[in-house]
Amino acid sequence: MSGRIAESELIINDRGAVYHINCRPEEIASTVITVGDPGRVKEVSKYFDRMDFKNEHREFVTHTGWLGKKQISCVSTGIGPDNIDIVLNELDALVNINFETRMINEQLRSLNIIRLGTSGSLQKEIGVDSFVASTHGLGLDNMINFYRTQSNDADIQLIQAFNTHTQLNSGNIAPYIFMASVQLLKHFTKNYHQGITVTCPGFYAPQGRILRLGLAYPQLIDQLTSFSFGNHRITNFEMETAAIYGLGTALGHHCLSLNAIVANRISKEFSADGGLAVDNLIKQSLEIIEKEIE
Repeated sequence: MSGRIAESELIINDRGAVYHINCRPEEIASTVITVGDPGRVKEVSKYFDRMDFKNEHREFVTHTGWLGKKQISCVSTGIGPDNIDIVLNELDALVNINFETRMINEQLRSLNIIRLGTSGSLQKEIGVDSFVASTHGLGLDNMINFYRTQSNDADIQLIQAFNTHTQLNSGNIAPYIFMASVQLLKHFTKNYHQGITVTCPGFYAPQGRILRLGLAYPQLIDQLTSFSFGNHRITNFEMETAAIYGLGTALGHHCLSLNAIVANRISKEFSADGGLAVDNLIKQSLEIIEKEIE
């Protein structure tokens, strides 16, 4: 796509900020941490040594500041792939579109986008309060299917094996898969489990929970837990990772998802202190980001 981007397509508010996340280009760092809960932004930024900007609009809260000599932004996304669609596109617009001319920049920039979230384990031995670094995001939502994207051969083989195993693609679901950024993932090995993270489009039936309505896919949990392909297996599921990986890869950004396990769906356990687990994830991950991520 080329040419001027119309006002209806990229909405810029009166202060020159992109509409939903309410940030101007100079208010976003090259390393961006995303969190779901707007209240978790301050739980990240309390570790900053200095604050530059605080912005807020709806569920999108952004704090940009410094951790030592490294500038970092923390942005809340809210829940689900639809919100990831907004945040990833607007972060990309902030660094790759000229807001005055409304033209795409000739020189494109790549952001480091690192999710710090919560998740449910799908393997008994990955207990509550442990951490998972997602090697892949496997999406059961349809958001990414509205974009033209390309998958590499390894991902194509992986999703074909998954479809053969689960047969989910024979119904109303079109699963997709994208890899994490290898240059980010390599720093998160010690004290992090690694595996495929499944992204669901909802919290209840899409994650196999039954309240009053029956399930269209009653074997979903067992199918996810039992899947393997070579050295790959599914470790956990949540509601954002695959969307981040899919859009991030297509837009040329480096993406990684790190999750604190607050529930184990196999052993039926829930963390006694999920807040502490998340804080431990934040502290450990920020230390690595500050020291290792360029």
